[in-house]
This record gives sequence, C-alpha cells and structure tokens, in this order.
Amino acid sequence: MPLATWIKAGTSATTLVLAMAGSASAAPAVEQADTQAAVVTLRYDDSRAPGWEAAIAAGVASWNAGVTNVKLVEAAPGGAAEIVIVATSGWPQATLGPVRPGRQVRVELGSQAVNQGYNKTRIAAHELGHSLGLPDTKPGPCSQLMSGSSAGTACTSAVPNATERSRVQSNYANAFTASDITGVTGVTGVTGVTGVTGVTHSRTLVDAP
Repeated sequence: MPLATWIKAGTSATTLVLAMAGSASAAPAVEQADTQAAVVTLRYDDSRAPGWEAAIAAGVASWNAGVTNVKLVEAAPGGAAEIVIVATSGWPQATLGPVRPGRQVRVELGSQAVNQGYNKTRIAAHELGHSLGLPDTKPGPCSQLMSGSSAGTACTSAVPNATERSRVQSNYANAFTASDITGVTGVTGVTGVTGVTGVTHSRTLVDAP
C-alpha cells in the first residue's frame, strides 16, 4: 500500500479512537447528573409563633447549610406546610419525623425553656431536628444539637454536628413527593394539602426538660 494511503488510514483510525475515547469520558458526567439526589422541599409555617421569627429563620438556615438533599422553606401565607410551628407557654417539643412532603408535623416552641435561660435559636434548630427525624441524645455535649437542654443554658450552638447531618441526609436519601403518598389510609387529620387527603404524621411529640 502506498505510504500516503497508510498515513491516511492511520489518521482516520486515530481520529476514530480519539472520538470514541472522548465519548467514553463524557458518559460519566451525564450519568453523574442523572444520579444526583433530588432535593426534598419541606415547607414550614411559623405564623403562630410570634416572637420566634428570628430564631426560626436562623435554625432553618443552619439546617439548610448543613444538609443537601432536603431544604426547608417558608410556606406561602395561608398555604399548606409540612412543619407547623407554634409558640406555647410550656416546654419545647416536636413531632418526631422524618416528615415527608404532604404530611404534617408540629413544633411547639415553649417559653418555659427561654425563661430558664436556654437559647432560642438552639431551641428552634433542635426542634426542627426532631421534624427531620432525629431523636434526643441526652445527656450530651453542646456540640450535639440534639443533646438539647442537657448541654446547659450556656450552650448556644445551633449547628448540627457531622453525625446529625449524616442521619438527616440518610433519612431523605430518596426523594419524596406528595404523589408518593396519595391514597394512604388509616391516618386522619390534615387539611389544605393539595393532592393528598387525610394524611398526618402519627408519631407523638417528643422532648422533656
């Protein structure tokens, strides 16, 4: 075969190999984009928690900064919410989640703890942690958000530690939408949730002084 033909054939083969290699290297990027975890959005309603707005916003920001597959957003006025937050005169407590989109849990931010000297932002972040599925870890150090009141009144940390963040990530490892639980029976309650009827979170309120 003439030299020119060999060169032409070799060049074509090289071009083909490089093109195939480029396609192969591009594939993982597409696959990675397809397999990225979807973010679960949970709405909260703090319209019944006057005086706690700043603490709630800071607690929400702490969780949103710490986890990537679930996001807490403020519900539209009068709109449905998965997390209903109310101010009470008692001790703070909350329904133990993890709450799913279309379901509903309750957070009670009690002034009793504030009157005893506990930090409002830590209280709010701690109770939101219950909504996301974390139980108390009492007694525990200040570095554990879910150690709650056992860390003492001097503790103002409202940031979940690595273990707490990891557990919430695991709780929401798979995306959930309201359509995932349409038709659930055997539970009663919540109204105002589009596409879902009679669905509430059945777990009881947790936390103790």
